[in-house]
Amino acid sequence: MKHYMFAMVCLLLVTACKENTSSLEIAVDEKLLLNAIKIISSDDMEGRFFGTEGNYKTQAYLAQQFDSLGIEPALTAGSIQKFPHTFSGKSRQRRYPIINPAEDFSNVPDTTIIGGNVVTMIKGKLEKTIVITAHLDHLGVKEGEIFNGADDDASGAAALLAIANYFKDKAPQHNLIFAAVDAEEIGSFGCTYLLENFPIPIENIVLNVNMDMIAHNDASELYASGLYHYPQLQQPLDALKGSKIKLVYGHDDPNDSKLDDWTFSSDHRVFHKQGIPFIYFGVEDHKDYHKATDTFENINQAFYIEAVRLIIEAIEAYDSFLVSTSKDVL
Repeated sequence: MKHYMFAMVCLLLVTACKENTSSLEIAVDEKLLLNAIKIISSDDMEGRFFGTEGNYKTQAYLAQQFDSLGIEPALTAGSIQKFPHTFSGKSRQRRYPIINPAEDFSNVPDTTIIGGNVVTMIKGKLEKTIVITAHLDHLGVKEGEIFNGADDDASGAAALLAIANYFKDKAPQHNLIFAAVDAEEIGSFGCTYLLENFPIPIENIVLNVNMDMIAHNDASELYASGLYHYPQLQQPLDALKGSKIKLVYGHDDPNDSKLDDWTFSSDHRVFHKQGIPFIYFGVEDHKDYHKATDTFENINQAFYIEAVRLIIEAIEAYDSFLVSTSKDVL
């Protein structure tokens, strides 16, 4: 009986310690994170528009960084998943205009561009998988101005590196796939290709955690969107403790006239359309959104670091929570 009571006390102590873990205790390599977002959003990457040299340089940089961290490619051919996308008619003319197009664009030739996702993985104990996404592309150069896209979405792409670095020495229950996807700004073509050519059966994906714009909010508010569609995912978020920033729910209810519905606003939409649950972390639009002023100098660095800490804490919580929750329930 004494041994039983002792064991119960130990169990309660361990449980209490786990429950008291907060984002403040999560070690984020701040230098890695800030250096990565600075490089990805630098002028050298020329705004990272789909199919441009700056976009390809960003792919190569992310692949090299994952490799230097010891994070394995999720694909047999390497960490960069190349894919073609063909622009036709009006879509082609809008992006690659010709002189004197016909009214029906019948004289506008098709143009095929090669894009690339950067996809890596940390193996878990189970066959089930959590996919963590952010898009690597942005708007490129317009009228001589570089749209650097520091918050949108160099912040998410750089966070993938910091999150992978955190989990590389852990033993997660689920496989963690880190995907920096291309062509979000023009239709989530990269994420669509990824899911159609996924390295493991998509039936094993239990959650998508998408990050798009997580580095710029003056009110220190980070939104977790998706709970209107997947309310069973709220419990782990409710249990998060000790963050220096405020986690807010919303932007996912089509009946809410006060807040924009973000359900289809970023790459998580691709998972949602397949019935795969998602949580989308992001901030509300700010003065630099889709402007040339969305630069590294204008992000909120302290907020950004805390946002990444909170997202890591959320992923850890879901890694435990989803072990006992089947996909059929989700």
